[in-house]
Amino acid sequence: MACALAALAGLSQAPPSDSPKKAAAVSVGYVLVPVVVADDRGRAVAGLAQKDFSLLVEGRPVSIDFFSASETAPVSFTILLDGSGSMGLAGKMEGARAALEALVAQARPGDDFALHVFAEGAVRELVPFTTDGARIVRAAAGVKPWGRTAFFDALGRMPDRTLLGANGSRAIILLTDGLDNASVLTRERLEELLQGIDVPVYPIGLRTGSATPGGGAPGERDVDLQLLGRIAFVTGGRPAVTEDPKELPGAVEAIEKDLRAQYLLGFTPTGGGPVKFRDISIVIARRIGAIRTRSGYRGTEPPWEDAPARKKGSRK
Repeated sequence: MACALAALAGLSQAPPSDSPKKAAAVSVGYVLVPVVVADDRGRAVAGLAQKDFSLLVEGRPVSIDFFSASETAPVSFTILLDGSGSMGLAGKMEGARAALEALVAQARPGDDFALHVFAEGAVRELVPFTTDGARIVRAAAGVKPWGRTAFFDALGRMPDRTLLGANGSRAIILLTDGLDNASVLTRERLEELLQGIDVPVYPIGLRTGSATPGGGAPGERDVDLQLLGRIAFVTGGRPAVTEDPKELPGAVEAIEKDLRAQYLLGFTPTGGGPVKFRDISIVIARRIGAIRTRSGYRGTEPPWEDAPARKKGSRK
C-alpha cells in the first residue's frame, strides 16, 4: 500500500505535457485501473472489497498493490468544452452550459473543477481547478463559438491537466459534437494516447440533427456516436448523447453515480518485456450485471501472479 501511494503521489506531481504525439509513445510507470460495477438494472454496486476482484492483463492474473473504494470521496472534474463554430448551431452551446450547471449543482464537499475550451487549434484554460462551481458556469457563459475544431489535439492534452486536481478520483467531462476538422493528431494516434491514461472520459454528445452512424461522415449538425463511444470504452467512461437540454441533468447524474461508486485498483509494471498495449479485464467473485473499466495500458509486463519466482541474484 505504501509503495502504491508513493507512486500515486509521484503521478500527481508530473508536469503537464504539451506534446500529445510524444506522450503517446511513453510507457506508464504506474497503472491505475478505475472500475465501475453495475447490477442487472444498471445501478452501481457498492460495498465490494479487494478480495472480490481479480485483475487480468492479457488473460493472466496480476498482483495489485493498491485498492480503494469510497462512496463519499471527492472527485476532480476536468471539463473540456468544445468552443468551435459548429457548437453555435441549433442550441449546442446552450445545451453544454446546461450540462455544466447540472454538474456543479450536484457537487459534493471537496469536489473541484477546471474548465478548458478548445477552438481554432488552441486549448485555453479558462478556470484552473477550483471548488467554486459558480466560476465554471460564469466562464462558460462567456464562450462564443468560432473557428475550426481540433478535437483530437485538445483531448490529447487533457490527461496531464487532470493531475493538477486535488483528488485521487478524477474524470474528464467532454462536451462536444464530436466533429474534427483541424487536428494534427489522427484518430488512431488519439486512441493510442488514450490507451495510456488512467482517467475515464465521459463524452456528452450534443446532437441537433440526425445521428451519424459509424459509416458516414458527420455533418455540422450531427454527432459522431462511434467516435464518442470508442473514447468512453477505451478509458472506462460512458457516453451520453442527447438533443434535448432537459435530458442533460439526467446524463450528468448518471456520470456522478459512476464516479461515486468507483473502485481503484493499481499495480507497478515490472519493466520487463516490450513496451506495448496490453489489454485489461476484471473478474468479480459474485454475480453482477456489467463491469466498466479502461481497455488496457501501454507499457511493460505487469507483476503476474503466476510468474515463476526469481532466484536471488538472477537477472530479468
